[in-house]
Amino acid sequence: MKVSTKGRYALRLMIDLAEHNTGEYISLKDISQRQNISTKYLEQIVSQLSKASYLISVRGPQGGYKLAKAAKEYTVGDILRVTEGKFAPTACLLDEENQCQMYEECATISFWEGLYEVINKYIDSYTLEDLVEQHRQKGTWDYMI
Repeated sequence: MKVSTKGRYALRLMIDLAEHNTGEYISLKDISQRQNISTKYLEQIVSQLSKASYLISVRGPQGGYKLAKAAKEYTVGDILRVTEGKFAPTACLLDEENQCQMYEECATISFWEGLYEVINKYIDSYTLEDLVEQHRQKGTWDYMI
């Protein structure tokens, strides 16, 4: 399992929005400058997060983005699944019901199911608020995931 740049940047974007939340909309230009991520790349990420109803956006000179709900209501898993998809360690676990013809006889399926469960429990055990708090404790705003 490897989290792509898009997933890592999505977390940084969401942390930035949570840390700079004043109730006002935050421009991608400001986030881009603080996070050292191109505005074009951020546009792709906010598009996915907006479609998932994780962000609220407004166009225009006073426009920008803000979180649709409190930081404590987002898990890291929620955010990563929007940009990365499922974290299944094998293709046969991607479907809700395993479609593999070898499922009943598979010697390794319980191992893969266990790994999948551990991954999901871990990424769902952290909230966006947890990451913001960890960042505050570091005492730096140059956080890179």
